[in-house]
Amino acid sequence: MKKRNIIFAFLMCTGFLFAQEEEAKPEKKPVRSPFESGVLINNQTGVIPDVRTLEMIIEHNFGTIQNGITDLYGLYAPSNIRIGFNYSVTDNIMIGFGTTKFRKLTDFRFKWSFIKQSREGGSPIAVTYYGNMGIDGRNKDAFGLLYMFEGTDRFSYFNQIIIARKFCDAFSFQVAPSITHINKVELTEEHDRVAISFSGRLKFSYQGSIIFNYDAPLSIEGIQEHTELDFESKPSLAFGVEFATGTHAFQIFMGTANTLSQQYNMMTNANDWKNGAFFIGFNITRLWNF
Repeated sequence: MKKRNIIFAFLMCTGFLFAQEEEAKPEKKPVRSPFESGVLINNQTGVIPDVRTLEMIIEHNFGTIQNGITDLYGLYAPSNIRIGFNYSVTDNIMIGFGTTKFRKLTDFRFKWSFIKQSREGGSPIAVTYYGNMGIDGRNKDAFGLLYMFEGTDRFSYFNQIIIARKFCDAFSFQVAPSITHINKVELTEEHDRVAISFSGRLKFSYQGSIIFNYDAPLSIEGIQEHTELDFESKPSLAFGVEFATGTHAFQIFMGTANTLSQQYNMMTNANDWKNGAFFIGFNITRLWNF
């Protein structure tokens, strides 16, 4: 009997020690809603919806406002639209695809959130990889006389690391270096472009936020193919408002990059925000959980 009491006391002490250890190491929970959606105007955020969530996204950009009332500030001008679907395979991994009017572009996307910002005691930042591959679906005549390969000439690629932090309930900010590669370009254009993007959200109510993007393509002499370029992509600026619920997000904004493809925004943007070359655009996202 005495031996049994000793064993029982030992097990109780062991359990107490394990309980103390668990209390000393609380679970590091990620911060809530650093952004309301996986997309912020032209850019991706580090947000991935919960596992087994299907996200539909509609992105629409009108023409620039430079012609004024002639085309109703771009509403009558040629517009661009993208419809896409993303699916959360896990809480950290998302895959998706979509199609865009310009270039009849089909893209396949992958996002992996491998470091999440913790509420306390963990990482102070979130780090996410995002990449996509685009396939230009236009007629081969659009590729010029040097078009030779039915497949590879149509391909383009975009890779990005998103470093984000939610500073408080009202303000989140991210910086995202990226590299773009387009297989088929004009003779005097670059195949590759390094860029850096800045995005942020400032909440002014429970459901409403001010949002902004700035994308800066970089000219790095060490990796450039040409010393002089006939065309150099312009930095893009966008700002607007967002209204979100648990399953919807609606963003309306003004911006200068309208291809609805990150790689072409970095490589081909001709709209200069300094000259007022803004367009009106909106994004709508809808989530379903299975």
